[in-house]
Amino acid sequence: MSNPFQDNATRVTRRQLFGSMASGLGTAALATLLKQDTLLGAGANATVPQRIGGLPGLPHHLPKAKRVVVLWQGGGPSHVDLFDEKPMLAQMAGEDIPGSVRGDTRLSTMSSGYGKWPCVPAIKPFQTYGQSSLRLSSMLPDIGNLADDICVVRSMHTEAVNHAPGVTYFMTGAQVPGRPSMGAWLSYGLGSETENLPTFVVMTSSDRGKTCGQLFFDYYWGSGFVPSRYQGVRFRNTGDLVPYLTNPAGISREARRSLLDDIAAMNSAHLADYGDPEIDTRIAQYEMAFRMQSSVPDLVDFSDESQSTLDRYGPDALRKGSFANNCLIARRLLERDVRFVQLMHAGWDQHNNLFTQLEEQCVDTQAPSAALVHDLKERGLLDDTLVVWGGEFGRTPFGQGDPANPKGRDHFGRAYSWWLAGGGVKPGTTYGATDEFGWNITENPVHVHDMQATILHLCGIDHTRLTYRYQGRQYRLTDVHGEVVQGILS
Repeated sequence: MSNPFQDNATRVTRRQLFGSMASGLGTAALATLLKQDTLLGAGANATVPQRIGGLPGLPHHLPKAKRVVVLWQGGGPSHVDLFDEKPMLAQMAGEDIPGSVRGDTRLSTMSSGYGKWPCVPAIKPFQTYGQSSLRLSSMLPDIGNLADDICVVRSMHTEAVNHAPGVTYFMTGAQVPGRPSMGAWLSYGLGSETENLPTFVVMTSSDRGKTCGQLFFDYYWGSGFVPSRYQGVRFRNTGDLVPYLTNPAGISREARRSLLDDIAAMNSAHLADYGDPEIDTRIAQYEMAFRMQSSVPDLVDFSDESQSTLDRYGPDALRKGSFANNCLIARRLLERDVRFVQLMHAGWDQHNNLFTQLEEQCVDTQAPSAALVHDLKERGLLDDTLVVWGGEFGRTPFGQGDPANPKGRDHFGRAYSWWLAGGGVKPGTTYGATDEFGWNITENPVHVHDMQATILHLCGIDHTRLTYRYQGRQYRLTDVHGEVVQGILS
């Protein structure tokens, strides 16, 4: 006859079962924290970089881009003022855009009930740039000088009509928060190529004295339901770039190392018992923080930058927290093999100050954006670094405010423009087209999910195969949508 007390003592609890099953994985994760392993799945004869962590079998194919930098322009840059020239808006200035063109387009509540939709022409003339004869606004001279290096996509579209859902849509694949961001997906799938800096770094900026800005929410770079070790590390734009990197007074680096070793031993024992991935995250964060004590000061030591390089980024190149300074730091991060850098700059939401603030916003951002591309090219990094410039949507071709004297443009997701460079993108080209009002896409539409699929493809990932099981289903960045945009690939 069995002993019920003995039976209870030997019974495996649900927590213990999952903990013992996961402990092997957790121990493997810790073991690979300090050493590199070779990427798998890229083909027997392919030459691929070394990495730390990542999933077996990735990349799915040989990547064109080892690194990605997203230059996010929060608020909605006006495509018809900057990238998509529409003479018809000048010819019909003040006249309503025809109903046959507008159709049933979903607009924000700020303009959906308008009784007037007066055409507003571009506020500055367009110019021809480069051998590719790219037509861009005269407010973008430095980007224009890159005309033969970039690909302008004029057929982006999204269902989002407000800022936070629009940003969340591109960053995470859904308009509501809760899913992993693109940088988190890449960190999870591909791992890292540097031991001394985070895999995924975020910096924000906003010149609020000149322009209206948007809030930056943590879920724009969050890990969602994948372990939090894959979320973006935000560098601060005031004070120290990363807080608490300096040891307290009286604590040597050797003492800190000894303390971390003891903490790691305790965490490892706890990890073996329970297999909680957040314990693995804690171990990884402690180790990364220790390494960043030496890597971050070097990162922001600009003494080795030439004056001509600083001049490219403009007068704000060394002003902490500016978009220009963030672009310069981004280039230094990419040089150090940080996989995903996300710069988020607010200020493109010109509802009632289009004629004064759009040009100011271009002054703040276009030269640093171009300088980053130029520097990557000069250093031989552009070929395997993907640069993405864009926002959550564009602006309406009609004016907002007093129909007789409109001051701005509203949100517009039916058609808008982005540009990309490097990392396997076809240079000196344009892709897609809109009608004569910049309202409807007439050629090669590119949805948000299509752009996500294309970015992952350039990084060596089949977007349909990078998934994570959560709440009973397999999730991916592109949800159940998305096609690679073959027409922009080199």
